[in-house]
Amino acid sequence: MAITKPSTDKSISDKNNRWKYSVATRYILFLLLALLIYISLSIKLLPERYDIQVGTRSEKNIPAPAQIEDSKATLKAQEEAAERVQPIYTYVPLRNDVLVQQLFERIDRLNQDEVSVQDKISIYREEIPQRVNDFVNSFIAGNRGSEGYPDELLEEMKRVIEQQAYRVPEETFIKIPRLEGEEITQMKSVARDIVSRLMNEIVDAQTARAKVAELVSTSSLNDRTAREVVQELVRLSITANKFYNEVATKEAKVEARENTQPVFIKQGDILVQKGQLITPDIYDFLSKNGLLKDEVTYWPELGLLLFSVLLSFGVLMFIRQSDVNLFKYNNSQILMLVLIYVITLISMHLAGFLQSEERIYVGYLAPVAIGVILVTLLMDIHLAYFSAMIFSILASVILNVDKSQMFDFRFGFFAVVTSCVALFAIHRASQRSALLKGGIMVSLFGALSVLIILLVHDSTWTRAESLYALGFAIAGGILTAVLVIGLMPFFEVTFGILSALKLVELSNPNHPLLRKLLTETPGTYHHSVMVGNLSEAAAEAIGADGLLCRVGSYYHDVGKTKRPMYFIENQSNMENPHDSLEPKLSKSIIVAHARDGVEMQKDYNLPKPIRDIAEQHHGTTFLHFFYHKAMKQAQEQGVEPDFTEDDFRYPGPKAQSKEAAIVGIADSVEAAVRSLRKPTVDQVENMIEKIIKGRVDDNQLNECDLTMKELDIISKTLKATVMGIFHSRIEYPEDMKKTKTDLPVDSGQRDEKKDQP
Repeated sequence: MAITKPSTDKSISDKNNRWKYSVATRYILFLLLALLIYISLSIKLLPERYDIQVGTRSEKNIPAPAQIEDSKATLKAQEEAAERVQPIYTYVPLRNDVLVQQLFERIDRLNQDEVSVQDKISIYREEIPQRVNDFVNSFIAGNRGSEGYPDELLEEMKRVIEQQAYRVPEETFIKIPRLEGEEITQMKSVARDIVSRLMNEIVDAQTARAKVAELVSTSSLNDRTAREVVQELVRLSITANKFYNEVATKEAKVEARENTQPVFIKQGDILVQKGQLITPDIYDFLSKNGLLKDEVTYWPELGLLLFSVLLSFGVLMFIRQSDVNLFKYNNSQILMLVLIYVITLISMHLAGFLQSEERIYVGYLAPVAIGVILVTLLMDIHLAYFSAMIFSILASVILNVDKSQMFDFRFGFFAVVTSCVALFAIHRASQRSALLKGGIMVSLFGALSVLIILLVHDSTWTRAESLYALGFAIAGGILTAVLVIGLMPFFEVTFGILSALKLVELSNPNHPLLRKLLTETPGTYHHSVMVGNLSEAAAEAIGADGLLCRVGSYYHDVGKTKRPMYFIENQSNMENPHDSLEPKLSKSIIVAHARDGVEMQKDYNLPKPIRDIAEQHHGTTFLHFFYHKAMKQAQEQGVEPDFTEDDFRYPGPKAQSKEAAIVGIADSVEAAVRSLRKPTVDQVENMIEKIIKGRVDDNQLNECDLTMKELDIISKTLKATVMGIFHSRIEYPEDMKKTKTDLPVDSGQRDEKKDQP
């Protein structure tokens, strides 16, 4: 039977295109997207590794994949800086003038005692040197543990003073007991004054002691013995008071090492020349920086893989949770999304290959917004916003030339601005010229974002570099528009996508197929335009694609151009050819226009959604007139009918989308309202309700996702629209109205009228 053919063809098509509806294929595509992102980013984030061994010669130059610290050169620079640190000496105020005063006070007291000269000499020989040691030890004991004097410094002070100790000549001890009180007092004053003058940050006591003789000779002392004694006791009292501070010196050396800037090997500098012998040091250096295959760790690869999977998983979850829901369509939509991502990544890398540390501004040439525009025009604006975020992250990695950091915020910010501006500029585009205007907007705002970056961050750039950056940003916007204009036809043809731009082009009356429809079947052309107006209003009322409905309506009856005179709207002052035809033949001619229309649209390369509307707008509806005519003939001939009602139905398939169902309803409404001689509001309302109810009762809407609520909205919208655009058509005969069982009149039934008696 005729009705089984579509289902058989659909079954065969489903088998041949099973991958389009496979859940496994869907997730494989997202894994493929993650893999593509991984490969794309690995070029930037993962260094090349080499298979070399100690004792062999390098087969190629090995450049630095990034700026690498030269640890040996850095260590050498640190040691040189430490060696340049001078020893640090710390001044310790010992108050040696007090020491020499105490010595003379002791001499004054002991000389007044009734002790023999020999005993005094013995006491002085032992006590005077000891008093110096006691003075030093007392100072050390009193300052041990002090914050200002570390123990190491106090120990160094004791060692130096003992090492530089002065030995008083024996004759001085012999002369001291002979000194008198007034003389001792004068000597004490002179000695204290000299010691005070000489104790001025002394490192080597001998240097200061060499000045004592001169100062004593110019003093107020006239007695030779007094001068000699003062001279020796002053020399004894003078000690070093500035000592080497080992702790402070070590700290200074450590600070010098820490303040030494690391020595870096610039990115691109040759680490190993081609043919150079691989020494253990070179091998260790390459191994330490992860440039060898045999000692590689896979943590960076794992991190990059997780990062790539995260981005791909984010796209997957966004599609699942948002209203985009590409999963309700076939996997070709997801394949197209993956391809858009690939093209965008390639465009970024092409700009990245032209970059260098000296020409970082070339990255602004990258047409980052190309993917966002394609997703907007071919798929969904909400998915485009999410993709803009993904592309901005990827741009900040791919266009980053500083390997010391993973992201470059400048290119991320540039990508966000240009992508969002592109969305705002083209999301309502209806002509190709709008893409060029959008590219100009991308250029202007891309340049503005670069200017902001220059003012805030890159103030060190020269004027020429700044102008280059602005120029590349402007060129990048124009390049984006050019690439989108070139790629749009590829996606539209390859994936059968009907973008708004393509639909507007197809609605042009100068299209060859529409011109053919107008010149050969003007009645059908006018009917198609009216159906377009009705279906567009109804589709927009429920959130369906109104533009697709309107353009699909223009082409839904092009099959009638093959046999125009067999359709009532194209008959003028002529007999109805169906009057002389068998009902079965008439039925075949009528239902053939849907199939013929699809074939003609294929010849003109019209997209599949348009062809689907032409094929599905009648569904499997019943041709009442020809069926009843055939039944009447069988009765008159007295034979048993060799046909059933199914033989007088359209071959289908039934409407598979909201748009196809809406066009079918609008087609029937336009034909039915035209058939009313003097239509009233009530008649129009009743007719529309009967048509929709008839479609529902006949199960014509079972395979599309129209809801009862949406059908109610469609009914109300059609009622409000048809009142101003219908025209009179010949009504069905009264006897036919009685046999119709109140099923709706459609364009096919309208053509049956020409076969009435």
